[in-house]
Amino acid sequence: MVDISVVIPTRNEEASIGRVLDEVREAFEGTPMTYEILLVDTLSEDRTVAIAQEKGAHVIPEDRRGYGRAYKTGFAAAKGDLIATLDADWTYPAREIPRIAALLEEEAWDFVSGDRLTYLEPHAMEVHHRLGNKLLNLTASLLHGVRLRDSQSGMWVFRRGILDRLTLESEGMPFSEELKLEVVEKGLRFTEVPIHYRPRIGEAKIRSLADGWGNIRFLIKRRLTPSA
Repeated sequence: MVDISVVIPTRNEEASIGRVLDEVREAFEGTPMTYEILLVDTLSEDRTVAIAQEKGAHVIPEDRRGYGRAYKTGFAAAKGDLIATLDADWTYPAREIPRIAALLEEEAWDFVSGDRLTYLEPHAMEVHHRLGNKLLNLTASLLHGVRLRDSQSGMWVFRRGILDRLTLESEGMPFSEELKLEVVEKGLRFTEVPIHYRPRIGEAKIRSLADGWGNIRFLIKRRLTPSA
């Protein structure tokens, strides 16, 4: 029996993945929680997989590209009552997972999302990325009536059982905002908590303009598509 599954998508993260996995393990030391680490690797060409296996993570190969696709694959394999997520580039504080999980249980939330924008560390996010995130938050609010402090955050802790109630179509970057909108619109208990967001280790994968415009297009299309 596993209390929580930690799902991490990767592609060429050899510079950071060892440190991230060490932090995950250190986070659970001294806690009563049992956990598993599921690393969903999308065709890494460096030592990401080898390092993860050396650290004891369960590696799930996924040859289909896409941020959302990687998470769907990880969620399907998860065995924990709770699922936690974070990126493999050191930006998210894995040490906070047990605290957020405890908050979820104590206050009976279904989904807790990390808010990166409140405690941004120096040099963690470029000015144009901050503005882009605010624009996406505003767009989600105007089009869907859902007010989010950080619609693009990729650090979440939630109850695995809620996945059966969600309709998740995105295979790419819009998956993050779609997931949060679905949770709120389905009437599940959702909250955001501030987390520290750190400068990444290694090369950035995000394509600022293309990914930003893709997220906005997704929000517009979702607004114009009749609900099933």
